[in-house]
Amino acid sequence: MHRWLLLRALPGLLALCALFIVDGTVDGWVGAYNLLVGIDSPGEAKTKWCAWLLSVTGWAAVPAFIGGFVGYLVTQQIDSHRQQDVEVILSELRRASLPAQQPPGP
Repeated sequence: MHRWLLLRALPGLLALCALFIVDGTVDGWVGAYNLLVGIDSPGEAKTKWCAWLLSVTGWAAVPAFIGGFVGYLVTQQIDSHRQQDVEVILSELRRASLPAQQPPGP
């Protein structure tokens, strides 16, 4: 988890924060937030280049970050439940492939 956060998520999150700060200082903090979450159109902002970058980043990068984070957690949970010894699995398969023993008859 820490490796994923440091190597994959942190650079993207830092770029998103820098873009948010630039747009917040230029267009105002409420406007930057509204652009990030898709409430306002970037065509109505004062500085269109920064507004478009922030809007597209909010539209694409934020769901990708959340999806990557949740996907990583789900993968870790699945892997923790899958880890069984190969010998245990093979012995269960061998036991299941043997014919059933008949109880002694009268």
